[in-house]
Amino acid sequence: MTPAGCDKVLLVQAEFDGELDAAQAVALAQHRETCSVCTAAAAKLARTRALLRAPNLYQPAPEALQTRVVERLATARPLPPAPGTAVSRWRWWRPAVGGFGLGAAVAAGLAFLVLMPAQQSLLDQVVAGHIRALQPGHLEDVASSDRHTVKPWFDGRLDFAPPVKDLGAAGFPLKGGRLDYLGGRAVAALVYQRDKHLIDLFVWPEKRATTPTPGAAEQHGYNVVHWSAGGMAFWAVSDVEAAQLEDFARTWRAMP
Repeated sequence: MTPAGCDKVLLVQAEFDGELDAAQAVALAQHRETCSVCTAAAAKLARTRALLRAPNLYQPAPEALQTRVVERLATARPLPPAPGTAVSRWRWWRPAVGGFGLGAAVAAGLAFLVLMPAQQSLLDQVVAGHIRALQPGHLEDVASSDRHTVKPWFDGRLDFAPPVKDLGAAGFPLKGGRLDYLGGRAVAALVYQRDKHLIDLFVWPEKRATTPTPGAAEQHGYNVVHWSAGGMAFWAVSDVEAAQLEDFARTWRAMP
């Protein structure tokens, strides 16, 4: 850390923008525990986001202003494309008056801040975590079908011991596990397989005040089943059929 700040403070903004992978998010959370600069930066970003989401922040535009905006949009002139540049895909119009262009840019910036990934529901985060893990090299931190290898791997990496079960005899072989980051904390992700489909089972200590009632859901084409047992919350997500994922959950709960 330098006297003026911390060289990791930019990672705080990256975390708010959803740009960190699970390992980076866990490392940053541990770093913030002893870094006042990054803690203050996170608090400031949280306050800014809260202000932008305040119900009284936005007021309806006067009718005269709405009319002027529509008129200027109608006279917008397309920019000539600049082949081979990424910018040319985005600068698709230029308003007749430069001042309105600045206002549009500011509005777009505010919309980006309000709709940051940090505002995702837990269901959204679970599905996003599964999709992210399907990218090459992100599925497993420890690859093994032996639960006696996978379970000890989490020792010292999490503040809890996740249960790991071998469901191979039931048609759901264990493939391994990894660390992930959901709901503002580090969690265990156990990876199982059903034919050619992968199943992520996210596990973390249950908070009775916030853990939803057990049930099933569908999000963006992925099925999700969640339940709690033994002081732990479990979220299974996969593109297998809903009935098969529910069978996985029943098999897990029935196995000691």
